[in-house]
Amino acid sequence: MLKEKFMQEALKEAKKAIKKLEVPVGCVIVKDEKIIARAHNQKETKTDTTKHAEIMAIQKASKKLEAWRLLDCEMYVTLEPCSMCAGAIIQARIKKVYIGAMDEKTGACGSVLNLLQDYPFNHKVEIETGIEKEKCEKELKEFFKQLRKTKKQR
Repeated sequence: MLKEKFMQEALKEAKKAIKKLEVPVGCVIVKDEKIIARAHNQKETKTDTTKHAEIMAIQKASKKLEAWRLLDCEMYVTLEPCSMCAGAIIQARIKKVYIGAMDEKTGACGSVLNLLQDYPFNHKVEIETGIEKEKCEKELKEFFKQLRKTKKQR
């Protein structure tokens, strides 16, 4: 199915993040069943709090479409977006977000809160969760397991 195919592409981005010792979050933005933008976390690499995969993918998609409104675009992201990213998703007018793993600590699309649907903003975003959930969770768990191991060795 298309959903799984696009989430696999987001997972490829997450793997790029791992190589840079970044939290493995990957994101792709799709319009008319074609990927128009892809990104992965780069907070550590760029020493910039805002360099989340979702924000960077939104910037790339906006540049490609020459518009800040990403109407009829869908986002596939391996980890539930935080409140910063959820706000950007609303502002960009993204139609739907497909989420792999949920984030019980900082998730803002259903776990801790749901900015995309529970507030009277001028735009509501559809959400579908659990796309390639096990694969997304596995990448995150293995990353943090390795990170703890490395810190312990120091």
